[in-house]
Amino acid sequence: MNPTTSGDRSEICFFDLETTIPRRRGQGFSILEFGAILVCPKRLVELKSFASLVRPDELSSISLDSVRFNGITRDAVAEAPSFSDIAEEVYGFLHGSVWAGHNIVKFDCVRIREAFEKIGRPAPEPKGIIDSLALLTKKFGRRAGDMKMETLANYFGLGKQTHRSLDDVRMNLEVLKYCATVLFLESSLPDIFTADCAVSPGPTTSTSSKLYSESPILDMYTLSPSSPSKSVPCISLMDLENGEDHPIVSLQTCHTVEVNSDATTPAQSDPFDMTQLKNEIKTEAFKLDAIAKEKPEPQSPDISPARATVEGCSGYAGFLELDEVSTTSISVSITSHCRGTHQIKLLHRNVALQLCCPRLRVRFGINPKFVNQAGWPRLSFLVDATPIFCEILDSCDAVAKKFSEDHGSSSEWRHVVIRNYSYVNNPTVRLHIPTIVNGDTAQYGTEIHRKDQSGNVQQYIFDKFDVTKLSNLLRTGISLDAFFSLDTYDYQQSAGIRLVAKKLVIHPSQ
Repeated sequence: MNPTTSGDRSEICFFDLETTIPRRRGQGFSILEFGAILVCPKRLVELKSFASLVRPDELSSISLDSVRFNGITRDAVAEAPSFSDIAEEVYGFLHGSVWAGHNIVKFDCVRIREAFEKIGRPAPEPKGIIDSLALLTKKFGRRAGDMKMETLANYFGLGKQTHRSLDDVRMNLEVLKYCATVLFLESSLPDIFTADCAVSPGPTTSTSSKLYSESPILDMYTLSPSSPSKSVPCISLMDLENGEDHPIVSLQTCHTVEVNSDATTPAQSDPFDMTQLKNEIKTEAFKLDAIAKEKPEPQSPDISPARATVEGCSGYAGFLELDEVSTTSISVSITSHCRGTHQIKLLHRNVALQLCCPRLRVRFGINPKFVNQAGWPRLSFLVDATPIFCEILDSCDAVAKKFSEDHGSSSEWRHVVIRNYSYVNNPTVRLHIPTIVNGDTAQYGTEIHRKDQSGNVQQYIFDKFDVTKLSNLLRTGISLDAFFSLDTYDYQQSAGIRLVAKKLVIHPSQ
């Protein structure tokens, strides 16, 4: 293909790379496979395809993690061409075409340029770039969970992702076609197609395109007396289990949470309202939220002395202390989501199970360096778990895991109690603080309070999303009371229970 005529090209080149996975900091990525399909932009028909395994300079760079991820072994590429051997073909596909793929801006495009620079050749240049990760996050929203290709494929029933280049390219094309069809139908009759989905429990929100840029946020936080939180409908929480920036990005899940909000601020809409297309559907979210408030879940009428010591805890009467929980009374129910997905709900005597745990000791605080796929910090910390706490959580694990498997889940179950963590012998559990993204700003989805030496409680009001200050508050060794929900997840072949903090009360240092 003559590069001199590249300016006249109109094809879209969907491509994907499989690479090694670095085992240490500073170690680069090596391309193990390149696959590409040229597509006519008007009819989306395949014009030409190319795929080839690639032998890296050092076969030892292919680690067990790499093999587990894509199945490409050292033997498989030992006789394969080097990148310099296929560079001309790769250049012909890419130069002057519109590049397309999933998460290619941050990964595949970078690796291509690195590979050409390494062999001393000019890198191909795109006529334009379409990153389906950013595109679908903005237009389709996180209705299917995280926006990884495997999750989207599972959502549409397209089969399991093979993590081989040409297969993944074709899957990417199919996912885009399905998403485009859904968006087209919903934009045609939004009041019909979005209304039923809006009542789904635990909806997630569409992510703003501004999520990928730096957000202007206020400067400082202050202390004020505790006050009940106000509810805003359908605000998403996104937690990523692994903050490392490499091609394997692990679990991400969403929940509905409550935050402080001015009563005059318009409510955030449901992810299925297609805000980008039809702003008027926000009215439906208001109606549904009002109905939910009229019919709250039954709560325990009594507040124990320990909970009563937390000022302003009237909104937390439904949280049980550990000695109030009977493991034989733990059960689960299954709730249908829109489009056939399901959510498991943990119950205690037929009421949603939420726990209040006094004086938990922080084992490891928040690590500010970990971020999620959208660039926001991943806020979680480990606390020591007492035997009775472990017993309750193990019972929840067993009941929820069995129920999940009985209803067809084949995901690997991750136990909520962490045993033998690194060099720590005592069992620990991870508490998550939700990140609330509202337009181009973010805030914490957990009320955080401080108790002084006299026993008075004040609430922190954070005017700035400052993870360093938050990590200084929730540092290793402090003691706190935690009010949290037990939210189940099943995304990308991983399932389990996530402890989402609704309120934390930090005790004075000893």
